[in-house]
Amino acid sequence: MKKAVLAVITITMGMLALQSQAQAQDTSGNWLVRARAVHIDPADKSDPVGGTGASNRIGVENRTIPEVDISYFFTPNIAAELVLTYPQKHDVYLDGQSIGTFKHLPPSLLAQYHFTPDKTVSPYVGLGVNWTTFSKNDMLNGQGSLEHDSFGLAAQAGIDFKLDTHWSLNVDVKKLQIRSDVLIGGVKASHVKVDPVLFGVGVGYRF
Repeated sequence: MKKAVLAVITITMGMLALQSQAQAQDTSGNWLVRARAVHIDPADKSDPVGGTGASNRIGVENRTIPEVDISYFFTPNIAAELVLTYPQKHDVYLDGQSIGTFKHLPPSLLAQYHFTPDKTVSPYVGLGVNWTTFSKNDMLNGQGSLEHDSFGLAAQAGIDFKLDTHWSLNVDVKKLQIRSDVLIGGVKASHVKVDPVLFGVGVGYRF
């Protein structure tokens, strides 16, 4: 029992020493805040409306939005990123004709691995979850709506270009899993896979 306790203490102190050493080597800090301009490109895949006819008749408009994300580095290579924006308004189309609008708020949380954090060019990948909440549905004169919430996977790949100890430029690509039933008069009429690809460019500050 004593040997087990000593082993746990030794491992714990070793991990703390490694973390302290990593933090001492990186004087730029553990927090990274980025501001990006992000272009949303939806997949626009949907089931037949009413269960009959052609697929992919329902679409969501492309648009560019502002985005802010906050990252915390647990080690030089491993970080967690929270992606935030404000509710975004989108037009919805049926066979190319507008049938109304809705708003959505799509925060995502991702775990990241940074391959070369000590280099000027630092690529990374991330994997996590996305939660999208839909609101203010205004489709088909109030008869159409989307489900309230969507939960799905989020994946990303990006590169930070360091300008100095604190500032960096960033390019980033994300794929989000956003899906919802389409309701008409409260009855399911179709299922849409928005599943957008997000192309982002921005600036970051680490402290």
